[in-house]
Amino acid sequence: MARRYFGTDGVRGRVGEAPLTVDFALRLASAAARVLAPEGGSVLIGKDTRVSGYMFESALEAGFVAAGVDVMLIGPLPTPGIAYMTRRFGCRLGVVISASHNLFEDNGIKFFDAEGTKLSDEDEERIEAELELLPVTRDSRSLGRASRVDRARTQYQAFCASTLATGVDLSGMKIVIDCANGAGYKVAPRTLADLGADIVPIGCSPNGRNINEGCGSTVPGLLQLTVPGVRAQVGIALDGDGDRLVMVDHLGRIVDGDQILYIIASAKHDDGSLRGPVVGTVMSNLGLELALRQRGIDFRRAQVGDRYVMGMLRETGGTLGGETSGHILTLDQTTTGDALVAALQVLSVMRRTGRSLAELAAGMTRLPQVMINVRTSRRFDPLAVPTVQDAIRWAESRLGQRGRVVLRASGTEPVIRVMIEAEEEPMARAVAEELATVVRAAAD
Repeated sequence: MARRYFGTDGVRGRVGEAPLTVDFALRLASAAARVLAPEGGSVLIGKDTRVSGYMFESALEAGFVAAGVDVMLIGPLPTPGIAYMTRRFGCRLGVVISASHNLFEDNGIKFFDAEGTKLSDEDEERIEAELELLPVTRDSRSLGRASRVDRARTQYQAFCASTLATGVDLSGMKIVIDCANGAGYKVAPRTLADLGADIVPIGCSPNGRNINEGCGSTVPGLLQLTVPGVRAQVGIALDGDGDRLVMVDHLGRIVDGDQILYIIASAKHDDGSLRGPVVGTVMSNLGLELALRQRGIDFRRAQVGDRYVMGMLRETGGTLGGETSGHILTLDQTTTGDALVAALQVLSVMRRTGRSLAELAAGMTRLPQVMINVRTSRRFDPLAVPTVQDAIRWAESRLGQRGRVVLRASGTEPVIRVMIEAEEEPMARAVAEELATVVRAAAD
């Protein structure tokens, strides 16, 4: 069954436009209760700092309570924090109100099961099948109750702190932390400060409308200026819901998800704690694959999306994976991508080795990557077109073993993404433009 509302990360869209309306949120809660908590139980609801979070929180609360489910409201907390607290409280499911790295005009609703993992496609399909029914309201004796558990966020802070290597603290380390004016604005700075770090906070003053605006992991320019400006050792940038991480070294240079994955994987390989292959995506830089291969570390590629990285980790018995964007999965620590936990793993390596972030990241050389988005008048599979197949073979022979070709259709718009990696940027651009020309011709 094709899903109408759920995408790769829950339901998301522009606030006030279908499906992101109050009445839909109420129906969604009622449907989720019927599918995942038919006998009652409790649900944890958290959110980021968008002003629209208040109304969606109220609508979801009403839908669950009317269906006989108890509701625990924890307020602004990173998405991975809600996953963790769902398990800790023994809830039937957790709900996150967030549109991640989008600006405040958007919002979204996503679910975790009782184990703190994202719902299966089958569960999402079952919920969608119930959405056409009217919300249920049980008799007064069977209604759920609602309570606020805001103070419990300190339990998540303690959990994050516990993932730092034994005997390591952050005393004397100056860290700039950018929370994107989002869900991590309280817990991230407090966790780092509790571990002894000297904190310089930016992007920690949410007003309901400034989430991800000119700050955070998607816009790290201010962080790049601030870190060398205040002579900090490192900068950390989260996105609006706290599951993506970008770091900045003492010189103000970006360290992205591929480099973070390399640093953590190398450290785990060295101490013997790495299990299974490291999993990236088809868009992970070839430099990551080559650097890991040089260290004898197996690397696999999944489809784009952290749920596909998670799926491959489960299939292969791995515990470490991620995306260039900064979704880092450390399954030996937690059940979903957690920017703060991933950052603490890198800080732990820095403290244990005495090496700077710049030195640790230098072990991986990013290959130049050129992306061209070819807009088409219709959706089609470029890999099924003979002329495109011939062009790909030509490109691969020209690039050899130190280059890579990725062609994929966008899942949300009529666009074919042409991505080329090569040792030199001019070569990558020339091959990308040639291949894009062939794709355009095939689309006509």
